[in-house]
Amino acid sequence: MLEDIQRLIQSQADFIISQQLPSGAIPWYRGGITDPWDNVESAMALDFSGRSIEASLAYRWMRDTQNPDGSWYSSYHNDKPQNLTKDTNFSTYIATGMWFHYLITQDLDFLRYMWPTVEKSINFALSLQQPGGEIYWGLSENNEAWPGAILTASSSTWLSIKCGIRIAKNLGVDKPDWNKACQKLARAIKEHPERFDRLGEDKSGHAMTWYYPILVGLLKGKQAEERISRGWQDFVIDGWGCKCFADRQSVCVAETFELVLALSRMDAQDKAKMVLDWVLQFLDSDGVFYREAYWPQREIRRSELEPQVPEKNTWTSAAAILAMVALDRIKILRFHRSQNTGL
Repeated sequence: MLEDIQRLIQSQADFIISQQLPSGAIPWYRGGITDPWDNVESAMALDFSGRSIEASLAYRWMRDTQNPDGSWYSSYHNDKPQNLTKDTNFSTYIATGMWFHYLITQDLDFLRYMWPTVEKSINFALSLQQPGGEIYWGLSENNEAWPGAILTASSSTWLSIKCGIRIAKNLGVDKPDWNKACQKLARAIKEHPERFDRLGEDKSGHAMTWYYPILVGLLKGKQAEERISRGWQDFVIDGWGCKCFADRQSVCVAETFELVLALSRMDAQDKAKMVLDWVLQFLDSDGVFYREAYWPQREIRRSELEPQVPEKNTWTSAAAILAMVALDRIKILRFHRSQNTGL
């Protein structure tokens, strides 16, 4: 069974690398956009699949394209900026990626090399933190603040700041202001939900709003169990997986893998394995997962660039890797070390 999972992980990694540009950027697919968040998620997945050389190339691309204020643009096409908005969550996620890159590779020199990039990215996000703890989503292309905070993005940003603090500690750098900011953000998310999604962008119908505070470790124990129970009927199609939106009759494969991650995080291993078994039906014959399937006819979402073929993208494969590693992380990491001296 472990060998089967390992083969499945490697087929996802092979696909991600096949889409990677010479610059190191990892677009959604060849010809598609690269966004900073999904670039980092793909790099994390490559690290966990034993492909740390390719992962480091993706991080070097981040270092090379960072804006002077510590941000990145929301999307790039063939390495050129496309969407010029600056998303605080997209920008800080590099701290999460670099922390796990260091844990896997133990490459302290590369961590030091990337530290200025990580530091500037978190400082950019914290420049938009409000007195109540919430962090505004981002800046427009005219550098005007969008005056609202999104729960899912804020949960991810909280994790990134935590990882940034861990990086700083390992480099002998003290960041008391980051600690305080992180605590304020956590309190806002846990105790003041009214501070988020309040500008007509209500994301309560999006599955990520449901499970993300659990996935990142903000909600645990009984709180996590109650949240999962409350949303299960709205977001899960039994025998299929997780919807993207409560009112949309389709299963999104990446969201389903993220739900597996959230269930693993709250130690609901049996339920996580059940959902993983469901989503394996959306694996194509080439060993790569589809992006989305429509219920109940099982129609597969088609590619925008090639409408005749099903869409497969790097961030879906990345989510698959992370979920499979999370379910049996100790055994899989041992397997990596026995097969790949780079780990």
